[in-house]
Amino acid sequence: MPVEPTEAEAAAARTVFGPRLDLAHAYAQALATAGVERGLIGPREAERIWERHLLNCAVLQELIPADVEVGDVGSGAGLPGIPVAIARPDLTVYLIEPMLRRTTWLREIVAELELSNVEIIRGKAHIVAESGQHFDVVTSRAVAALPTLAEWSMPLVRKDGQLMAIKGDTAQEELTAAGEVLAAYGAASSEVVHCGEAVLGTPTTAVRIVAGRTGQVLKKKKAATPPSKSAGAGGAGGAGGAGKKRAPSGGRRR
Repeated sequence: MPVEPTEAEAAAARTVFGPRLDLAHAYAQALATAGVERGLIGPREAERIWERHLLNCAVLQELIPADVEVGDVGSGAGLPGIPVAIARPDLTVYLIEPMLRRTTWLREIVAELELSNVEIIRGKAHIVAESGQHFDVVTSRAVAALPTLAEWSMPLVRKDGQLMAIKGDTAQEELTAAGEVLAAYGAASSEVVHCGEAVLGTPTTAVRIVAGRTGQVLKKKKAATPPSKSAGAGGAGGAGGAGKKRAPSGGRRR
């Protein structure tokens, strides 16, 4: 059964997707059928595919510069990456997803829609970052709370690039909570923004973070190991210890 948008959604879709509206229709249909059957979205989501999924995600493209590379972390069923790629054929969008069943779906739908500007990377964000791959823009939706998401995503962002995470009413709270993490990863600025105000009844809320340096994976500091009791007992003045020098720990006696 075709998944048709409401009159208001159809008007918004025409504005957002323009000449590629047919691709958006095909993607909506795939999400509402095979996407539900394969557990990529919940069965109740089929009734609100356009408002909650396609349009909510696609308007993020308002914030993305022309002709750049976008990495979509935890892409799942292709959200927000595929709607953004449909709306913006000038972008190259990389869908980053670790689960095999999801990347299988993504390859199938990208091939079916013939989205030549979409690539798929199977792997966790930190593994992709460790490989040295970076993007001008990194997007995500419903992946993790912002402090955790920043740890995963900021290492993927090029200097002066942007992290754009779709969030809801808790956007400002999450941004505040992520302050220390963002500072550690070299964020130059951060703010809560709204997208799609001209076309959507409920605009999309997102957090936008600008990177002050090319992303890098930070190594967590190891907790200091306290000295053992036996080490303290063998110091100078201990029985039989006078006048003898000990080699440094792990060193060689000369």
